[in-house]
Amino acid sequence: MSEPEISGFFEPVTGTVSYLVVDRASRAAMIVDPVLDYDWRAGRTSTRSLEAIAKAAEGLRVEFIAETHPHADHLSGARWLKERLGGKIVIGAGIAAVQRAWAPILDLEPGFACDGSQFDMLLQDGARLSLGELDVAAMDTPGHTPACVTLVVAARSGGRKHAFVGDALFMPDYGTARTDFPGGSARTLYRSIRRILSLPEDTKLYTAHDYQPGGRAVAFVTTVGEQRRTNVHVKDGISEDSFVEMREARDAKLDAPNLLLPSINVNVRGGNLPPAAANGTRYFKIPIDRI
Repeated sequence: MSEPEISGFFEPVTGTVSYLVVDRASRAAMIVDPVLDYDWRAGRTSTRSLEAIAKAAEGLRVEFIAETHPHADHLSGARWLKERLGGKIVIGAGIAAVQRAWAPILDLEPGFACDGSQFDMLLQDGARLSLGELDVAAMDTPGHTPACVTLVVAARSGGRKHAFVGDALFMPDYGTARTDFPGGSARTLYRSIRRILSLPEDTKLYTAHDYQPGGRAVAFVTTVGEQRRTNVHVKDGISEDSFVEMREARDAKLDAPNLLLPSINVNVRGGNLPPAAANGTRYFKIPIDRI
């Protein structure tokens, strides 16, 4: 039985966790949710976080660079990693709906295709990827965004499942993702979470963020059983209507993420920066009084 080897990389500025998933037998690998560092004050990118992942991936055959969703809080490093390590950039097929929602807000360039073609592969619900002796199954889990997907990794010979849940769920003491971005829905998120929590109780869940409530140590791995017993927003016994009321009230008080607009500029493009202007410089479009 080939259990996956999983390493997490915590980026403290945005609280993001990226992952390297390896099949030991074949040395095939998948990278999940990589971060391109961005200093918004200076308008400068850095590959510090990506270089740590690339170093860990030395000697491996990177097959996939997977996005659990188009992130609103950090720039994707998928394109840089593909150029450095190879692999196909994959995301949920709902990315087209996200592109359609944001294209007029950001006034994306003429001819920008809102069909997900900027990515190498779009995952439909139930799609399966082969990673050496591991199987990666895509489970649609929208609500935070229409493109959210949970990636369930398991050995074909059986054994414990490992699910990368993106922003649908955080650690039990922090709860769940916001649902107030274009295309988001608290009711849809609740149903997606119940789908995740229908996996076997010993399934390990890997979150895309940790915000260290109360100043506790960083943590980003939990289980279905732990979530069902103790998640402060959605543990067993909390009804759909109660969750929707809580989530919508909470979302109404949240500020936009610091990197929301730069992130979406990049992440709807599959990790590509916007095209260069006539002077050779790339620019983010930041709408005024629009969101």
